[in-house]
Amino acid sequence: MRWARLFEDLEAQLQAEEAADLASEVASRTRHEVGQLTLADRLRAAVGHPVRVTCAGAGELTGQLRDVGAGWLLLDEGLGREVLVNLATVSAVQGVGLLSTAASDTAVSRRLDLRYAVRGLARDRCPLQLVLTTAEVLTGTFDRVGSDFVELAEHLAGEFRRRGEVRAVRVVSLSAIAAVRTVLA
Repeated sequence: MRWARLFEDLEAQLQAEEAADLASEVASRTRHEVGQLTLADRLRAAVGHPVRVTCAGAGELTGQLRDVGAGWLLLDEGLGREVLVNLATVSAVQGVGLLSTAASDTAVSRRLDLRYAVRGLARDRCPLQLVLTTAEVLTGTFDRVGSDFVELAEHLAGEFRRRGEVRAVRVVSLSAIAAVRTVLA
């Protein structure tokens, strides 16, 4: 009988050590996987949910997270207003929950960066409010988008881009853009 208890005790110790080893390996792999996530991955799982985004220059922005791309996120502020946020200027986000979603890292998804999103706005020719990382606010319409800059035809917020309404054309570095908000005309 003593031998049976001894073997049972040894078997229980072995099982406990195996369970501890497995738990340690799972924790290590989990830390490694979390270490590979980007801010965009963390935000992607919150698409469709209300969030509060703090970013340099634009301060606090709130709205429903509509989309997340390579270097940008899109918020719906309600009443037909959307704001495109440069992910590089984001310092904090509240309301994302516990989940994360990794991006499909394809050649196409890598090209859908901030330039791509800004080019779409330039193509639409809609009046915009451009918030710089310095907190300066410009209004106008994007004329052209280069590889690292955008040209903004400055005009009053309620106006469309017309030759007589343009006060100046300003070249702005993409890295200086905190947020781009659509303006209701």
